[in-house]
Amino acid sequence: MRAKTTTQQSVLFPSLFGKPLVAVFDRRHGSSDGGAVLLKAADRRLGLVDRLAGCLTDRRQSGKIRHEIDELLGQRVYALACGYADTNDAARLADDPIHKLLVGRDPIGGDALASQPTLSRFENTVDQKDLYRMGVAIAESVIKRHHKRLHGRARRITIDLDPTDDATHGGQQLALFNGYYGQHCYLPLLGFLRFNDEPEQYLFTALLRPGNAPARLGACAILRRVLERLIDAFPKAQFVLRLDGGFANPVLLDFLDAAGVDYVIGMAGNSVLREFSEPLMKKVRKLSRRSGRTEHLYTARRYRAQSWDKPRRVIIKAEVTQYPDREPRDNPRFVITSFRFDPRQVYEREYCQRGDIENRIKELKHGMQMDRTSCTRFWANQFRVLMTAAAYVLMQELRLRAARTACARAQVWTLREHLIKLGVQVVVSVRRIVLHLPASFPYVDAWRKIALALGAT
Repeated sequence: MRAKTTTQQSVLFPSLFGKPLVAVFDRRHGSSDGGAVLLKAADRRLGLVDRLAGCLTDRRQSGKIRHEIDELLGQRVYALACGYADTNDAARLADDPIHKLLVGRDPIGGDALASQPTLSRFENTVDQKDLYRMGVAIAESVIKRHHKRLHGRARRITIDLDPTDDATHGGQQLALFNGYYGQHCYLPLLGFLRFNDEPEQYLFTALLRPGNAPARLGACAILRRVLERLIDAFPKAQFVLRLDGGFANPVLLDFLDAAGVDYVIGMAGNSVLREFSEPLMKKVRKLSRRSGRTEHLYTARRYRAQSWDKPRRVIIKAEVTQYPDREPRDNPRFVITSFRFDPRQVYEREYCQRGDIENRIKELKHGMQMDRTSCTRFWANQFRVLMTAAAYVLMQELRLRAARTACARAQVWTLREHLIKLGVQVVVSVRRIVLHLPASFPYVDAWRKIALALGAT
């Protein structure tokens, strides 16, 4: 029987080609997210959605429940990974066969997924205890995954913490003005783990904080929890912490010294440190005048701030920067460290390498839209951040499984375009579910390899 078309279902191009072209939106059991089954396979290996669902308390009346907690959470996490950041997208995806399949429903005959109002109520039911358990569960899932992958034998584990701005545009709780960023915002703190010399940095925490939060807020608590679990999982590893300026405070430094964790931490300059750097700055100014380029030199000094209980090693980078049509500018930098080797190596090989997490933060903000924190309640926004973090963990698992393929170093938006955004027709029979994917799919080899690595046969 010929499908009936309407003006809403079809588009006519009368003279675009040799014959009139009609585009008809009538494929009832089709989806544009055919590759998203990889996300389900990755989650099956990690057990992440089930683990996070177990952290949530269901306070609803049992007789009125149509969508279980694990289904609601899975619907949001998978949708976020597929690029649907807003709950408004739920109206268009409610009958999508792939999205129903991902949460365990029959893709053709199963009930529709939760609506936008249902998901909004769900996001606003969580409390602080639920969110704390979810944060711990994400960290434990990531550590367990890499303990299994590396057989508990990591040589070195590098921990990076960094705050970023999350601009707000409404009446969100604790969305306060931040003078540094010049706007009302939240200031989430993100944490990443790097194993040995691998290029990837794996997200393990995402803590939403008020817009006026100091950089160090929450850092010690996060480090205590993650280090305890990392030491259990990797007892022979060397642990290194890299932090930017703003984290340098005596409580954190004393904790790291007591825990035996090596560190490189940026520090704001003061009159004493600038006095230490001045002899080297004079040499650098001469070098820069002669060469006409930016020049820098390194040295190290023992230094004790008034709030410290002992002196610590500080790397001094004496630098003069030169840019076209600008006057030369002094740019001394200071880094507190427990490392004893050459100052230049400490600064360039250890401290400067932390800048790569900016690429991960860019993925979270632009690729995963972690900054869609538009709920009124602060804890509802923290819930959104954690669900986005879970979706990102799944995307990182796909990238890990894509080793030695064209997608091995792809950003998350490229992974989504190449692996997930696939037109598909879903056919269900008594014995199986068949996904009819395009025969001309250009990344079929990478897709197949990832699928096999995630348990396909």
